Amino acid sequence: MAIQEEVYGARVTTDRPNKKESGLTESCLNIYLYMVQQNTAYRNSDSSLRRPKGELVKRTQSALDLRYLFSFHGNDIEFEPQRMLGCVIRTLQDVFTITPEMIRDTLADPTSGVLAGADLPDQIEPIHISPIDISVEDMSKIWSVFFQTPYSLSTAYKGSIVLIEGEAPGTRALPVRDRRSLVMPFSQIFIERIVSQTGKLEPIFADSTLLIIGRNLQESTTLVRIGGVEIEVQPTNNTEIIFPLSLVPPDLLRFGAQSLQVVHPGPRLHLVGPYQGIESNLAAFVLRPTIKSVQVYQVRVSGNNTYSAEVTLTLNLPVDKGKIVALILNEWSIESPVAYIFKTSIRREEEMEITIPVQKVKAGDYLVRVQVDGAESPLIYDTDSTSPTFNWYVSPRITI
Repeated sequence: MAIQEEVYGARVTTDRPNKKESGLTESCLNIYLYMVQQNTAYRNSDSSLRRPKGELVKRTQSALDLRYLFSFHGNDIEFEPQRMLGCVIRTLQDVFTITPEMIRDTLADPTSGVLAGADLPDQIEPIHISPIDISVEDMSKIWSVFFQTPYSLSTAYKGSIVLIEGEAPGTRALPVRDRRSLVMPFSQIFIERIVSQTGKLEPIFADSTLLIIGRNLQESTTLVRIGGVEIEVQPTNNTEIIFPLSLVPPDLLRFGAQSLQVVHPGPRLHLVGPYQGIESNLAAFVLRPTIKSVQVYQVRVSGNNTYSAEVTLTLNLPVDKGKIVALILNEWSIESPVAYIFKTSIRREEEMEITIPVQKVKAGDYLVRVQVDGAESPLIYDTDSTSPTFNWYVSPRITI
């Protein structure tokens, strides 16, 4: 080795610097890997190895820069550390690329048995060795990591790049044998808003009729896609579609934000396989729940003139798993009425009947509302002009 020609008996080791004994007089060059970093030039290359859904196109690989600390130990009186440093700089100035042949020769050495199966010589990119311009402050930070280890003459080099491949095999589709295209003029379908047919500010329920307002809605075949199904409709004109929600199977509707699209299938001609046609933007409306019945069970005294109970609600549609249901109680009174909100735990299964415990509630009559995924059930008001409660909210109501 070159350093043995410069300093007789010098060795090369790969120990942690703190394993070198203080006051070591043995001539030695110690090479220690102190940092591994992602190579900036290859950092974004992994994104092109996967399809949009995450499937591998080919094996993944990570490109690394390896930073090494070269520390020199020996007889300072004879300038052995300085002489070895000069020898290393001179050698790496001439040989700044580690070739596959160098790596194979190293792996063939009997002392490198643990590395015998390494495939580093087969990587396409060569490994370049370059010095790192490191400040005194950064060098002191590196040595401070090695507890109670005296500083030795040091320099740093970077090995770039080393490629490490994943083991998961990639996939590749069969080549395309035939190409067919369909070209036809079309106007982009656009939904501006979805409102109730009874009024643009009216709430939407499962039995409501929607008014879909937009542009280019009319075609020889027009479909409304909602809840995973497509239902054929007859647009009123090019800007309006009247769509009764009763056409949708009830088990496909859910409370809260509900999405909807208008689709023009168009001619298939010679095309085979799935064909979506022309689709509008995705528009949304809020479907509000309706309380079909409400019952109070297990009323009991909680103390301080308050009560606890179980309130069971039956809704018109099932509540999805994972949803949180909130029960809103407003005292039916004109004298300092109180209000309460009680929430259920996350639903574990779809249910139309929901039981919610209430606690420490003042005795009285309460108007009942339920909120699911931000959508709130309505209250019914008295429409009898001769009634003393005319225009008051009167139901649904419970007594506790």
